Amino acid sequence: MKTYTTIVIDDESVARQRLIRLLNEFDGHFQIVAEAQNGIEGAELIDRLKPDLIFLDIQMPGKTGFEMLEALEHIPQVVFCTAYEEFALKAFNTLALDYLVKPIEQERLQLTLEKLNRSTDKTPQIQVRELLDLVRQQTETKKLLSIPHKIGDRILLIKTEHITYFAASEKYVEFFTADGKKYLTELSLKKLTERLPDDFKQIQRGCIVNINFVKEYRKYFRGKYILVLDDLNNTKLETGRSFAEDLKEFISFD
Repeated sequence: MKTYTTIVIDDESVARQRLIRLLNEFDGHFQIVAEAQNGIEGAELIDRLKPDLIFLDIQMPGKTGFEMLEALEHIPQVVFCTAYEEFALKAFNTLALDYLVKPIEQERLQLTLEKLNRSTDKTPQIQVRELLDLVRQQTETKKLLSIPHKIGDRILLIKTEHITYFAASEKYVEFFTADGKKYLTELSLKKLTERLPDDFKQIQRGCIVNINFVKEYRKYFRGKYILVLDDLNNTKLETGRSFAEDLKEFISFD
């Protein structure tokens, strides 16, 4: 039985621990030798431990996954953990060992293991460079146009133009569409604020709203406001006092 020394690199602790738990269920095929919460820490661990394989998130503070790979001397096999759109996934499929769309499921990891077992050589450095150049050109400034939602073995891509707001829950972020439907994503609010189109604005610590769906605002107390959304449920959202100033360019607060 082949065992692959593995490092998991993801800035979100919940996603990192969930992936490690899933990998540990594969009867010793994946030997987790380390985990990292950012690209700087990840690069140091990779050059020191020289693992066979890394599971790599791309959007991380400090150094992105791309920037981390560019700086490596030892380049292992790479499995990307991503929420990128279809054009980028095609690039990963061609030039990387594998890509995984969050939330990751054990059944999908089985396919990754099968790919790994069929692979005879580590990914050549020139191939990684080609992937980085291609994906960076297309995604460096690209906003998210859809959000993945996992249903069984299917992944729905919900267009952001139909999403009214995002709300943080205990482990995931919930998001809602104008027809009142609720979905889940493992993307954090922090990552969403970085990648969503400009019409999405954070109105409190745990909520991002699509300004296009705000039909009414009401003064509340202590400098706060209530936003009423143009959706099936006429959803009412309370703004945080510190976020009201940022909303003034979109909504005419007096």
